Amino acid sequence: MALVPLEDGQPTMPTAVFYLAEGPDLGSLPRLFGRAAMAAYLEGSEGRLMRSMKSVLGSSLMDQHTDIGAGRSVSFADVIGGYLRHLKASAETHAGRPLDRVVMGRPVYFVDEDPARDAQAQDALEAAARAVGFTDVAFQFEPMAAALHHEATVATEQRVLVCDIGGGTSDFSLVRIGPDRHARLDRREDVLAHHGVHIAGTDFDRRVELAAILPALGYRTLGPAVAGQPPREVPSGIYFDLATWHLINGLYRPQRLAEARNLKVNFADPSLHARLIKVLTDQLGHELLTRAERAKIAVAEGGDCDIDLRLVERGLQASLTSGQAEQALQDDLGRITTAALETARRAGLAPQQIDVLYFTGGSTGLRLLTDALAAAFPAAQAVHGERLASVATGLGLYARRLFG
Repeated sequence: MALVPLEDGQPTMPTAVFYLAEGPDLGSLPRLFGRAAMAAYLEGSEGRLMRSMKSVLGSSLMDQHTDIGAGRSVSFADVIGGYLRHLKASAETHAGRPLDRVVMGRPVYFVDEDPARDAQAQDALEAAARAVGFTDVAFQFEPMAAALHHEATVATEQRVLVCDIGGGTSDFSLVRIGPDRHARLDRREDVLAHHGVHIAGTDFDRRVELAAILPALGYRTLGPAVAGQPPREVPSGIYFDLATWHLINGLYRPQRLAEARNLKVNFADPSLHARLIKVLTDQLGHELLTRAERAKIAVAEGGDCDIDLRLVERGLQASLTSGQAEQALQDDLGRITTAALETARRAGLAPQQIDVLYFTGGSTGLRLLTDALAAAFPAAQAVHGERLASVATGLGLYARRLFG
């Protein structure tokens, strides 16, 4: 079994589709997928980026149309179908033959506390898979898939807390694994509890940028004293948008840019306002967020980190220390740890009864995070799966067992 190279030789591809709204033959709905889609959006190409596509499953939005620019629209079902068709074609190119059987990962709940809509969501995803040519469609819970590779190595039954922490959500599932269960195809009874919070990697990057980078652009600095009144802090709303991935491009629009220029009177130091306007006019927002992410990773690997900001102003530099990072992320890490503990509670287990913490997802490379979770479950062994491919690997193992 092997993972297929989907994009640039890598076995992973972001669930993103970018519909181009400029160029030739727009009637054929030209689109880009994965990293190419993200790059087109970040470069400011005219079009519409679609992400988090699974969130519409189980809702009335599936059959509704959404605008993609240039007077065109597509249904959300077509967006999902197009992405699956692209994945299928990539896999078939690698395999050198048609593929008509598939195991698809699914969250424990597409829709919380609504079994009817949850079933509807799976049915919609199955229909999309069949529409692109798969004739045999099966599903496996994503946390169970992540644990399957580890299960093949254990000699006794274990209670495993799968910690899947990516860019947007931190999801926890308590699953039961063991050699006597390994051959079972139906593992629903082995998913003991599930819980999660909408806090993860992009929130960490946002906190780091606000703490370490944006003060150099005026965030949390004071304005001039006016009419004998004490100076007030520079309005912070624009900085929150500048540190939020999906809101950055909106700041480049003429109206928002004019609003930013009008903030100059709120700055005691005009050079800080000039830096802010430089970032907006040169559309450097996503690059600053990328630098915040790199600084977060560098500090997580040990030591302090200097952040080069000469793209904003010659010689400009910021820094991030481990103490700053810990303070900036403290609240988020606390809420994530609380969600993990709640997962165990929902299964009727004390933290000391958890045997293994299985880490997967891109954000589990952050040591501050994994250390916080390990401290909450002192008896558990920490196991690090493939951060970006544990679920896919487990689904492959399950498919081999299911289809032979």
